[in-house]
Amino acid sequence: MSGTLRELQRLYDELVQSADACRLDRYSASAKPTKSSNWFWKKFVSHSSSVSPVKGLYLYGGVGTGKTMLMDLFFHQLPASWRAQRIHFHNFMLSVHSRLQKHKGLEDPLEVVGLEIADEAILLCLDEFMVNDVADALILNRLFRHLFNNGIVLVATSNRAPDNLYERGLQRDLFLPFISTLKERCVVREIGSSVDYRKLTSAEEGFYFIGKDISGLIKQKFQLLVGDQPAGPQVVEVVMGRKLEVPLAADGCAYFRFEELCDRPLGAADYLGLFKKFHTLALEGVPVFGLHNRTAAYRFVTLVDVMYETKARLLCTAEGSPLELLERIVTISDAQQIAPRTSSRSRKSDDLDICVDNELGFAKDRTISRLTEMNSREYLEQHSRMSAEQPSS
Repeated sequence: MSGTLRELQRLYDELVQSADACRLDRYSASAKPTKSSNWFWKKFVSHSSSVSPVKGLYLYGGVGTGKTMLMDLFFHQLPASWRAQRIHFHNFMLSVHSRLQKHKGLEDPLEVVGLEIADEAILLCLDEFMVNDVADALILNRLFRHLFNNGIVLVATSNRAPDNLYERGLQRDLFLPFISTLKERCVVREIGSSVDYRKLTSAEEGFYFIGKDISGLIKQKFQLLVGDQPAGPQVVEVVMGRKLEVPLAADGCAYFRFEELCDRPLGAADYLGLFKKFHTLALEGVPVFGLHNRTAAYRFVTLVDVMYETKARLLCTAEGSPLELLERIVTISDAQQIAPRTSSRSRKSDDLDICVDNELGFAKDRTISRLTEMNSREYLEQHSRMSAEQPSS
């Protein structure tokens, strides 16, 4: 940890020293050219690369080791006048896709998107850097080439080392140049710890219920949350005109059966739109995950990530504890270790449903950790404070 703190201090000191060269201060003369003039000169004048003189930082390690906390501490110490942005990777990619849609038809829309992002923020702090989508993988190489050439300094956190990003993904050979660029433009630092600090929070009873056929219980708890507010169906606009039907909603709380949120073609954009409207989700019937419902597992992992990032509250019924829900999801190396047992004639029927998936396997620990923290007294108290501070809609 001390080495990581030294790297963050190194980065901060170099940014302060090179603030003018990096065009960090939005009010300085060096940062004054507008987007339109920037695009004009970019198009018609030959110019040299404006790669930043400062290398960024890529922090990776297991769940609950303090990566996000360290990045947030760093970000909140930056001068308010600096062009800096802290954003979750899900949100960042949604913004990129939205910008690409807006500039569709241009010769190189990614170049324009890169200029727009660099115009808004020279220092980009990305939390939870992960790549499990082929469309994102193909975009990132060219996008970050434009970003780095426009002077972007990247600070990122991830559960994976750069060399393990998008491992075994489709057309990964086209993604490999991005990994090389990332390692060239960032100091890579691993944060190691055998302790998941998120699991050291106090357990809170009453929001995570284990058992089958207990829908009556969660509906009763939902009614207690909304109080006298009449609950009924609502339709929420989530992203780019798409709408999501909420079966039951009142007073900032939404009620769904698991299959209504995770067995339908929904993604991070839909979930983000949902939690812009609601601060609490009542989710009925989270199943144990395995090979038979791998796609739903991916969506559930994304749902938990979005809820954690937006500090939403989860009330749910599930077939098992967070650990039990995901214990059949394993990485390839895990599967190789258990292969002799699973190939035995005496293997249990549960072994037949083991899902070997590297992306899900790596996400498993993070999801278990976050579900545990989201049910802690500290998290729920923080949620209550944030809800009380927000104006009523």
